[in-house]
Amino acid sequence: MKRNRSVYRMLAMITQFGINMIVPIFICSFLGMYLDRRLGTSFFMILLFFLGAIAGFRNIYIRAMRAASHNEKEERRNARKHKENAADK
Repeated sequence: MKRNRSVYRMLAMITQFGINMIVPIFICSFLGMYLDRRLGTSFFMILLFFLGAIAGFRNIYIRAMRAASHNEKEERRNARKHKENAADK
């Protein structure tokens, strides 16, 4: 059961990575298209697309660092429990 939980946790994390990447790109792209139509220009969509991509990569980086930090804490906690169980025997 514990193994299945980690698989589901990884699938959820991968899904979050995708959402955190795509949402800023779509929002910025649509905003760029709106501004281009409204102002009669043709560069806001490209500019804001790249801005959205940068924001998405930043979101992924922050989430990955948090996940790595969480995994390190969990590994330390498991090692401590294992050490305490070995000392009790």
